[in-house]
Amino acid sequence: MVNDCAEQPPVKDGPADGHTRIRLDLAYHGAEFSGWARQRERRTVQGELEDALRIVLRSEENFPLTVAGRTDAGVHARGQVAHVDLPDALWAQHGAKLLRRLAGRLPADVRVYRVSEAPHGFDARFAAVWRRYAYRVADHPGGVDPLLRGHVLWHDRPLDLEKMNEAARLLVGEHDFAAYCKKREGATTIRTLLELYWERVPIDPYAAQEGSLAVATVRADAFCHNMVRSLVGAMLLVGDGHRPVEFPGEVLAGGVRNSAVNVIRPHGLTLEEVGYPADELLAERNRVSRRLRTLGEPAAG
Repeated sequence: MVNDCAEQPPVKDGPADGHTRIRLDLAYHGAEFSGWARQRERRTVQGELEDALRIVLRSEENFPLTVAGRTDAGVHARGQVAHVDLPDALWAQHGAKLLRRLAGRLPADVRVYRVSEAPHGFDARFAAVWRRYAYRVADHPGGVDPLLRGHVLWHDRPLDLEKMNEAARLLVGEHDFAAYCKKREGATTIRTLLELYWERVPIDPYAAQEGSLAVATVRADAFCHNMVRSLVGAMLLVGDGHRPVEFPGEVLAGGVRNSAVNVIRPHGLTLEEVGYPADELLAERNRVSRRLRTLGEPAAG
């Protein structure tokens, strides 16, 4: 699931005095995580990263991470972005070796692949202008290649991508996506869907199985809880002939959840990339994104 509209603790516009804001670019395989956000007695990406940071920095203090978009249990990422504010002295002492030390401490299913000092105004969540996800589906009658099963959903009927793309075009733009989101008190469901399309992508050339994957690219200024998985679920109904092309748009216009639309399984979903404006525009984007959104206004992450 995608949970970019979930409540997060209030975030200061910049690091506290005597601290440096650090950007972390990271990836993870979500199968064995109970999502991003730290939870008691559950394994999460945030929990693993914060514990690893505390250990490699040789600190008794926990340094909380702010993330571009919270992902739910089972969802993967290879373009996730987070930031952490570290005391200047710790950053000066450990910064040059932090990437290698994290690689030695983190488990194999989460990797930080870039550590950098963030520019002024950067906030991993609020300065983001878009997030891009991919959902991968195999509709081969024999099922999913076993080596791809961890990040590809099997759909047991052939999919008509031309019809799915026709349906997708009716959803692009700024809308209230309440019909495709799990409502959170105090959070808006208004989002601008910038791109939504399907394409055929060849299966791994080393795979014994022939054919292709159906891959949805979904890019928006932000997402709310269950939004991508619900949108994909509606379009799969179009692709396999269970519903007409107009169905996903009719659900959107209805403004309420439709029992025919399933929130499909999380393992086919991957956060691929987060987009940010030019450095000189970060502070303004950070400020604007913190406002509760109405139609016609920019989104908070």
